[in-house]
Amino acid sequence: MSTQAMIDEWYPVGIFAQLDPAGRQTALMGEPIVVASDADGNAKVTGGNGRTLPVLVRYGHVWSSLGEPKKDLFPIPEADQPGRRFVDVGVVRVRCSPLRAVENFLDVAHFPFVHTDILGAEPHTEVQNYKVEIREDVDEVWATQVKFYQPQAAKSASGGITTEYMYRVPAPTCTVLYKTCPPRPSEWDVITLFVQPLAEDLCDVWPWMALFDDETSMTDLIHFQQTIFLQDRSILENQIPRLLPLDPGMEIPTRADLTSIAYRRWLKRHNYTYGAQLVAQ
Repeated sequence: MSTQAMIDEWYPVGIFAQLDPAGRQTALMGEPIVVASDADGNAKVTGGNGRTLPVLVRYGHVWSSLGEPKKDLFPIPEADQPGRRFVDVGVVRVRCSPLRAVENFLDVAHFPFVHTDILGAEPHTEVQNYKVEIREDVDEVWATQVKFYQPQAAKSASGGITTEYMYRVPAPTCTVLYKTCPPRPSEWDVITLFVQPLAEDLCDVWPWMALFDDETSMTDLIHFQQTIFLQDRSILENQIPRLLPLDPGMEIPTRADLTSIAYRRWLKRHNYTYGAQLVAQ
């Protein structure tokens, strides 16, 4: 179900450093597109009928839209902070709704069961109370004061710690995670999930990170994050229904699902329904 609201949003369609003149064929919301570099080395995106699509480059990625975005891409101030390492993790294709991919990223309760001995472990399975709000001034979903024991919170972590999280949803298919930075407890590591909707039940996921970590090799940083997401992929591809239900009565939430509840409410408010299921079938 393609809505104008989502057509006019920005979406990730590639990594800028990997562009070439021959171009990469992909898709955006069902329309074939080509992402390439022009004669001057700039990014260009062409739609299925040869039309030139809007383009911007930010956070190491190329962004485009099938419509006419009414606002700039959401800011991540940490992307301009000196001393951080910026990690383009690559891309993972997932046979699920792009909205499902975002919601799974917001879920803390699955850590001990899906990411065992990395992001969680039994018997530390309880999700403590945390705060969720839709911040009207910026029109974003935020979850704060999220705390969870993790055996290895990051590649830079040397042992188990209680990690604090903040989740932010600034766009329908993008989410930003701020979490305890083991080498610098006064700072936050930033891990994002930029999701490209190929179709309503198929997406490419482009994780990106902005970290304070001067020790770990880039290869190990990328491998660590890919390991985490590939563990998620098997769960995502087996969820039923494949599209994300927006009717509150279609799936029964628990206290740990407050962020998911707010995200679904926010999607429904803005008619962000590409990749959603509106009524029970």
